[in-house]
Amino acid sequence: MAHSELALGIDFGGTSVKTGVVYRGNIIDSAPPIATQDFDGPEPLLDALARAVGDLRGHHPGIAAVGIGMPGFVDFEKGIVRNLTNVPGWQSYPLKDNLQRRLDLPVVVENDANCMTYAEWKRGVGRGIDDLIAITLGTGVGGGVVANGRMVRGSQFGAGEVGQMSVDWEGKPGHYGNLGALEEYIGNQQISARAEELYSESGSSKTLSDMTPALLSKSAHAGDPVALQLWDEIARRLACALVNCCWLLNPRAIIIGGGVAKAGDLLFTPLTNHIYSQLSAPFKDHLMILPARFGNEAGIIGAATLGLENAGFEVAP
Repeated sequence: MAHSELALGIDFGGTSVKTGVVYRGNIIDSAPPIATQDFDGPEPLLDALARAVGDLRGHHPGIAAVGIGMPGFVDFEKGIVRNLTNVPGWQSYPLKDNLQRRLDLPVVVENDANCMTYAEWKRGVGRGIDDLIAITLGTGVGGGVVANGRMVRGSQFGAGEVGQMSVDWEGKPGHYGNLGALEEYIGNQQISARAEELYSESGSSKTLSDMTPALLSKSAHAGDPVALQLWDEIARRLACALVNCCWLLNPRAIIIGGGVAKAGDLLFTPLTNHIYSQLSAPFKDHLMILPARFGNEAGIIGAATLGLENAGFEVAP
């Protein structure tokens, strides 16, 4: 197997595209973010991305492969974006072929939550663990699964979408028509909306602008009973989905990242209690619930690492 140290990771978001040069799991250089909405369709955006990559390659000529993480559904084998969330013009788009043609480098295209999972599995707190679930909590809830030392992608490359699992079979309609999807309760906006309900019921004068997950964490640390109730509610809903994952997959570790996970013990303590109380001893005695190592850079690191391995290069420890 060939050996290389440098790869390019691209994190394609609904508002911006971020690009970084990755060396042994660390971002050593990056390009200015590209605003997604400034371009009318994929072609002009890829032209701008190719220029940014060209600048980075001028400083790092040893870049051997490219990985790009995309929100939405991706055909991993063919590198086709089936549907890009919140960005028009990207339906059934052959991203891999078009990006490889511009860059003359091997390219792999993957779902963004799978890239986060890959970063934690290969470079983060999940290193050396053959069975794990990773989830990211933010605007939405994304996830990925590693089983028997391999990424689980499914027949249509949609496996691991923990955010679409039901936590209430008579619950809110989800984006895809599914009822009670976890994401419909613990996404950023849904947390704020639920907080507004709870504070209104308590007679509080707090406004919606006071109810971001970060501010709700501060309130809970200060002993606010409504905020504390909310974090326990979030933990119970998340535990419902993760307990089901445990009974299905029997993971060694659950890794949790994203902005909502920055609440720390406010989330992890009740979450661990709720999960352990619903599992038998052989499951819970060997289960670790871990905060992710990587933050916003996880997508870039995971995509770059996957890009190297998919191109046949050995990833250095």
